[in-house]
Amino acid sequence: MAANPDNAFVSRSVQAKAEGKSASGAPHPSESDSASDYPADVVQKYNQLLERYRRTTNALASAAHDLKTPLAILNGYVELLQSEKLGPLNERQREVIGDMHSSGQRLHHFIQDFLSYTVLETGELRMQYEHGDINACLSEVCRLWSPRFQQKELALYFLANERLVPFPFDSAKTQRVISNLLENASKFTPAGGTVWLHAEPYMWERRGASKPGVERERRRQPLSTPNAVKVSVADTGPGIPPEYHVEVFDDFFRLPSSEGQSEGMGLGLAIARRLVNAMGGKVWVESEPGAGCKFSFLVPLKPSLNSTIKGKTK
Repeated sequence: MAANPDNAFVSRSVQAKAEGKSASGAPHPSESDSASDYPADVVQKYNQLLERYRRTTNALASAAHDLKTPLAILNGYVELLQSEKLGPLNERQREVIGDMHSSGQRLHHFIQDFLSYTVLETGELRMQYEHGDINACLSEVCRLWSPRFQQKELALYFLANERLVPFPFDSAKTQRVISNLLENASKFTPAGGTVWLHAEPYMWERRGASKPGVERERRRQPLSTPNAVKVSVADTGPGIPPEYHVEVFDDFFRLPSSEGQSEGMGLGLAIARRLVNAMGGKVWVESEPGAGCKFSFLVPLKPSLNSTIKGKTK
């Protein structure tokens, strides 16, 4: 069942606003209302909850950051032992140290995910746009992920699209989105499966809210040239039931069928969604149980007006 990118993540926010709640369920004054429209005790409690949430998020981010240094030291010693520069290892010792290295890398990845999440959650994210070739960006991600896919006996395919021209985008954050989607595919695709990475020009007709006095059946002006790039990661995994196509991008969400089976904290897709939204794009999934998944996201060819493009003047 194909998902509409313009409808993704709309229903939940609309429902929350209608109920006078934030996306997380907390009551809040809407943008169109003033604080005087709410009882003073409600506003006070909201501000207290917001401040407590900010303090908690910052404290957890600080703790995660403090863990990076001792973890880096531990990983460094493990790699030193693996190199056998301190002496030869027997087969059993290599296995144990290999497990230690894998666990250290997993913990490092968890910390990086949580740090990324806190930066996005606190609104401290800054986009760095620079003219570049997205084909080269995708190719580099594939190169970095190829050993992981080979280790899990998965085939990873990417073919550069000659129709894609250089445009301003944040290469590092785009690579992070793709990496998170590839990691998700590698987790849930069984050995012997296949994952495809594809990008193409896309004509994205944004759907704004209807305005009073405007005919609802007014014919839209068709787009003559692409205004975005669509990047997709498709796999031959078990697929996702339609009822979870929106929730799968929520913070810390994990499919009921994967509880206790998959690695991670359930932040990979949530971080990808937040990064894509920060780029002014959209992300969605198309899937049916037993038919694999296809995650797609759109990157506008023109950044928002308040964005800075490195090496360019506006």
